Amino acid sequence: MLKIRIIALLALILGIFLGWHVYTSNDTKPFRLGLDLSGGSYLVYKADTSELAENEISDSMDALRDTIERRINAFGIAEPSVTTETHSLGIDGTEERLVVELPGVTDLDEAVELIGQTPLLEFKYEAPLEEQERISREIEALLGGTDVQDIDLENIDIAQIQELEAERYVNSPLTGKYLEKSQLQFSQAGVQFGGELQSRPIIALSFNREGAELFEELTRDNVGRTIAIFLDGIIVSAPRVNQAISGGQAIIEGDFTLEEAKETVGRLNSGALPIPIELISTSTIGPSLGQDAVDAGVYAGVVGLILVGLILILWYRLPGLIAVIALGIYTAIMLWMFKFIPITLTSAGITGFIISIGIAVDANILIFERMKEELKKGAQIHDAVQTGFARAWASIRDANISSIISALFLFWFGTALIKGFALTFGLGILISMITAVTITRYFLLALTKKKGKSSKFMRFIYQNGFNK
Repeated sequence: MLKIRIIALLALILGIFLGWHVYTSNDTKPFRLGLDLSGGSYLVYKADTSELAENEISDSMDALRDTIERRINAFGIAEPSVTTETHSLGIDGTEERLVVELPGVTDLDEAVELIGQTPLLEFKYEAPLEEQERISREIEALLGGTDVQDIDLENIDIAQIQELEAERYVNSPLTGKYLEKSQLQFSQAGVQFGGELQSRPIIALSFNREGAELFEELTRDNVGRTIAIFLDGIIVSAPRVNQAISGGQAIIEGDFTLEEAKETVGRLNSGALPIPIELISTSTIGPSLGQDAVDAGVYAGVVGLILVGLILILWYRLPGLIAVIALGIYTAIMLWMFKFIPITLTSAGITGFIISIGIAVDANILIFERMKEELKKGAQIHDAVQTGFARAWASIRDANISSIISALFLFWFGTALIKGFALTFGLGILISMITAVTITRYFLLALTKKKGKSSKFMRFIYQNGFNK
């Protein structure tokens, strides 16, 4: 009995300590709140997969998601959510979308800038000769001839000419998807500036193994021709290929200033987009709305706990009080895990937590009802506690296992919102099994005698609580 009472005391001390730790760490370690509670930005992008084969779309979307995540993580945003979705467009087919949630970023322009700063890196080779001739004829027509003196600069559509020039090159499989890193370097030849010879900033690219193979194949197939390097759809360099290049190393020699080159290197290292994206939807959730949701969730949880505790105490007396103490320990453990694992809390996650409290109470009620049956048969309190727990365990186990399986399926196949509910719900069930089956049991056993009859006072308290 001494061992049981020591374990019960340690469990009580642990619950008090965890509750105190959660309460006193609010300033230094606040709960991590999701977008719907803390406020933030919600962005939806459409991915352009028109140039991809059907079997390449899934891998490219995964690479796009990973790239955007790396970019956002570099800015220290807590728990961003980046997911991909396939939307049906009816008879027009499907559309691939990227959904970005940025908790705490309520400035929509800032949120868009975080994503938009990631460049699209592309390598393109020259179009066939017939296509080049067609483009030259169209540009000549737009310019009004080949004689420079006849060109009317004021009436020239520069944008259209740039689009035609871009059509001189054809897309290749090599994109920023295969970029491993980029570095700022300086050309040895240099440029003349202010009477002095100064080095020109260039950008050195290193590809991964697959990218190196694609680059070698691309240069081998285009010896004697130019390969254009595009950043965000703009040609920054178009070097001529003299021989096949192995090793996965490339150079961008654009008309960069030093600051522009540094910025481009940083953007490339944070992730060059494997495919183009277009912003199609934005929304923001203000912090006042998020705070209202937090306050409502806390209020509902506190009121629910108080009402449940009162009902347990009024109905079961001493066992009910012990169940309330175990429920308090359960709540302290859950809140400590939410804060220090940490788990991002959403409104759906709070709902899962509150439901798991009800399941924890349900397990205690099953145990108490079995104990009541044993006491009515004349069993001693200690034996009634042991037998009650043993008989209730099968029902508790089967019910909780089925709930955990449901939570696993919801987490595996659900959206981000459903995953938040499934995580807190499933975790709450696991912890409730420990508190209901173990902690409550030790508390009850600690107040009984293992041998001989229990005192009339203890028996009165137990039976008076059960004789309803």
